[in-house]
Amino acid sequence: MLAKLSTRPALRRGALAVAAALTLLGTTLPTTAANGDGDRPPDLSRFHDQKVTWGKCTGDGMPDDLQCAKVTVPVDYARPKGATLDLALARYRATGDKRGSVLLNFGGPGGPGVPELAYGGKEFMDLTDGYDVVSFDPRGVGRSSPVSCGDAEDDAYAAVDDDPDDLGDPRELLAQLKKAAAACAKHSGPVLPHIGTVDAAKDLDVMRAALGDKKLNYLGFSYGTRLGAVYAAQFPDRVGRLVLDGVDTLTEPLAEQGIAGARGQQVALDDFVDWCVKDIACPFGQDARTAREEVLRLVDSMDEDPVPTDFGEPFTGQDLVGAIGQGLYSKQLWPSLERALAQLVESGDTSGVMAFATGGLSLPVRDPGGGDPGGGLADEEDIPLDNLPAALMAINCADDPDRPTAERITADLKRLRADYEEASPVFGQYRLTQVLMCYGRPKGTDYIRDKVKDVDTPKMLLVGTRGDPATPYRWTVETAERLGPSAVVLDNRGEGHTGYGSSKCVHRKVDDFLLYGSLPPSGSSCGADEDD
Repeated sequence: MLAKLSTRPALRRGALAVAAALTLLGTTLPTTAANGDGDRPPDLSRFHDQKVTWGKCTGDGMPDDLQCAKVTVPVDYARPKGATLDLALARYRATGDKRGSVLLNFGGPGGPGVPELAYGGKEFMDLTDGYDVVSFDPRGVGRSSPVSCGDAEDDAYAAVDDDPDDLGDPRELLAQLKKAAAACAKHSGPVLPHIGTVDAAKDLDVMRAALGDKKLNYLGFSYGTRLGAVYAAQFPDRVGRLVLDGVDTLTEPLAEQGIAGARGQQVALDDFVDWCVKDIACPFGQDARTAREEVLRLVDSMDEDPVPTDFGEPFTGQDLVGAIGQGLYSKQLWPSLERALAQLVESGDTSGVMAFATGGLSLPVRDPGGGDPGGGLADEEDIPLDNLPAALMAINCADDPDRPTAERITADLKRLRADYEEASPVFGQYRLTQVLMCYGRPKGTDYIRDKVKDVDTPKMLLVGTRGDPATPYRWTVETAERLGPSAVVLDNRGEGHTGYGSSKCVHRKVDDFLLYGSLPPSGSSCGADEDD
């Protein structure tokens, strides 16, 4: 259900055309807003007052009852008279007594909401008893001015994989990281400097107003919890019923986040292997220890000798790591992951693992009524297939103020690599490279660390899952303490990333809060196997 960490897919196209189109959108709305110079806040009324026009979502496989639209936002909120961009929206209309909309963010960062809602909308149908259920492609993601890095990041991944004995003077690595940062800027266009969560939270407020809601009702998963927390800090008087599931950290540096993520994914991989070897069809055999060695051997061999694909570029071991990571977030995906890995091992067929690596983004999503050439949304075929990892890195780097110097990276690299490989021999390199990819980019904001705390909002519900491989339960506790008395914690004693889609107990308690305002006592729990 969730759009999560992905690796570099094997095909890219159309990013430059999308970036060029973005610069032409300054006349989408009447230019009546102030520039926001000095201490006067910028006038955003023209964005808040815009009318959302819903229409049928066209494209193969799109649900008949899903509607699509777009909302226009400034590229730079400090200069709302300047260029604008459009955000893709989708909704299921309320069937009961409508009290407004509830906005969903499925995580990532870098996950597009429109296809996620199209794929997984059944999970949220109970919410249509009171709400239009709405999701969106965040800025820089999906059809909303997608960012891309081209091919330069491949060299960065390769540089991190160099012989450890050669890392005492990692000048080649630093050069490749700078090259990758420059390529991301070249391929991403003017949205890149404004892609962080601080701007995305302001987009949420524009969507809230354009949808006609006085308060934001919101359900965010994984990274979406960071987005929701930043919104609560920026607009505390506009918070309605807000749920954060799979709570992200607001304070840990990216390097520490990466180690926690690598460790969690390794635990999930070990659990998957234990499950897989019980099946005669498991491509790694029936002995768990040998199977774990086979997974690592497969990754290493594909890094040495990538597998050809139908899309021109080969599929590497690090591509495979990202694909496996996608498949580990939910036990419901394990059978599909097993089949995809069997196809790869037995016949060299990459189609199954590539579907995981790209986040499964193959469903066409187009403008209402067949498309609006002047509307600013990217066509589905023009979304670069590296958009998920490119957006993930761009958003994480924009949200993180730490920028180690070349000297610090040189001094710490061997230790970092050892720490990451100890956390996970499979996911360590992949996670470390994503952290290092911030080198050469502008310093990120310190707003989240410094300002997102002690929020003065109505009560909000935070869900933490004890066996979450991506967002450790302690992050839920730490974030709740940081947000202050408004945060109510629900302890989900289950497994998997987030609780809403896997625990009926969590599902029911979240729906009760969103629909009826009924909150569980803080510290209450859902049992690991509780269905009722």
